[in-house]
Amino acid sequence: MTARARLAEYARLIRLDRPVGIYLLLWPTLWALWIAADGMPPLHIVLIFAVGVTLMRSAGCAINDFADRHIDPHVERTRSRPLAQGSIEPWEAVAVFLTLSALAFALVLLTNPLTVAYALVAVVLAATYPFTKRFHSLPQVHLGAAFAWAVPMAFTAVTNEAPPPIAWLLFVTTLTWTVVYDTFYGMVDREYDLAIGVRSTAILFGEQDRLITGILQVLVWFGLFLVGQQAGFGGIYLGALVVVAMLMFYQQFLIFDREPEACFRAFRNNHHLGLVVLVGMVADTLLLG
Repeated sequence: MTARARLAEYARLIRLDRPVGIYLLLWPTLWALWIAADGMPPLHIVLIFAVGVTLMRSAGCAINDFADRHIDPHVERTRSRPLAQGSIEPWEAVAVFLTLSALAFALVLLTNPLTVAYALVAVVLAATYPFTKRFHSLPQVHLGAAFAWAVPMAFTAVTNEAPPPIAWLLFVTTLTWTVVYDTFYGMVDREYDLAIGVRSTAILFGEQDRLITGILQVLVWFGLFLVGQQAGFGGIYLGALVVVAMLMFYQQFLIFDREPEACFRAFRNNHHLGLVVLVGMVADTLLLG
């Protein structure tokens, strides 16, 4: 394999052709930065976190495929991944994970010691998540913690102080949101996962999946509402939350028949939900603040 072809396989390994995962990790990070700074955060902090989010999501994909290298060949959606196809070796995926994680950690060194300490937790969460689906039925909660950990990190990077209560409220809200959309994602592969023995909330929730994800969406919406109240956001942000509620109803409509492609669309739709929240925060501050 030529060097160019190998680099193309590495790009597929870290899902550069499917950036929705980057967006889902980026939006809560930007929410937290905006609230922590009470408006526009320092540009260098935004750049550090934007690049860091991209690197860590990419690193997460690499270690996930390493963990699932014996599972992915048996699942229709994942059997074309580089490790499943054998186009790269397992050690290469580990090397990509370590390299990208090291680059992300180097970026954090440009912030402050408190944020560096929090970043160590982020690396542990990212490295361990892919293996949790073999040991318990709530790997989506572990993923939620990994994704949401950028929230307290954003606060420490901006303020150089321990995250305040609003940061932890946003952390829990983001974690819950992640459980919702990753359950939608798990519903796509549920039949394969049942056959293979992989665990997920999609399997745990069973026939109550629509009800439970609906309840969790209500909690997410209420969490975002409380965050807005504590941050002092006004009418524009509330208008954004109306749109968020509509998107949540639409996602429930998509998963109603549990058709895999529709469930995948519900998962992807959360990218728009996260963007709407950010636009609501920014517009409210700039126009009403």
